[in-house]
Amino acid sequence: MLTDVPYLRQPTDFSEPVRYAYGRDSSPQPGVPRGTIFEHVWSTSRVFPGTNRRYWIYVPARYSPAQPASLMVFQDGDAWLDPNGDMRVSTVFDNLIHRHEMPVTIGVFIDPGIFRAELPAKLGWDPKPENRSVEYDTLSDAYAEFLLTEILATVQHGYVITDDPDRRAICGMSSGAICAFTVAWERPDQFRRVLSYLGSFADIRGGHRYPDLIRQTAKKPLRVFLQAATRDVNWDAADLNWFSANLMMAAALAERGYDFRLVLGDGGHDANHGGAILPDALRWLWRA
Repeated sequence: MLTDVPYLRQPTDFSEPVRYAYGRDSSPQPGVPRGTIFEHVWSTSRVFPGTNRRYWIYVPARYSPAQPASLMVFQDGDAWLDPNGDMRVSTVFDNLIHRHEMPVTIGVFIDPGIFRAELPAKLGWDPKPENRSVEYDTLSDAYAEFLLTEILATVQHGYVITDDPDRRAICGMSSGAICAFTVAWERPDQFRRVLSYLGSFADIRGGHRYPDLIRQTAKKPLRVFLQAATRDVNWDAADLNWFSANLMMAAALAERGYDFRLVLGDGGHDANHGGAILPDALRWLWRA
């Protein structure tokens, strides 16, 4: 069926940053019940010994243990949860779940590890999470092992979550995005839906190898949403160009016949464009 897309005048002056407006799905709506968010701490990691971190569990208002919930895992968890931030995931989840535009989904939001016995009272990157790049940018199954055997094994003690990998999604931005893709790439038996925002598919810890790996490896049962920005890190450079790296990822996925979508924005390495399109990204990711 043909879908008509309304005309929207595009900017021509990019000397100043572009800012994308948010739609109604990114704000609380009357009559929509809100989910509940619970905060936890994980300081006994076997996979990443010595690390300490927070994680949060979002439980939708319509969750019932009688029906296994879908699952979506977010890296850099606190950035996605801030109701006044760019992503506003809990609000978007509330609205889309209420209108049956995505399944009843438990969200797990995990911060990267730091090497401190006590976590800072204030959320964010002060101090910088020292183990983030090791956990997120490394091409291995280590983070998947941490996620499955430590965090999710604990979460599933309290909630009934589906084992169906087609109902389990993983998401991240920047290094969190390549982390999300790596988890699904390594464990498609556990996760088959990936939301990648501004992924660091450049040569940080080998991420630039993914386009060739995708082409050389038998197609995996993954659905991938890629968001990229024309002014991302090193967008006009020959090396470590994150914009071109995401285009190469999209090309490789296309050549292998993956179920994928690429959406380009005209911003930089920030969360505004990704936040603005998040409701549509989730609708696409969770479509039947």
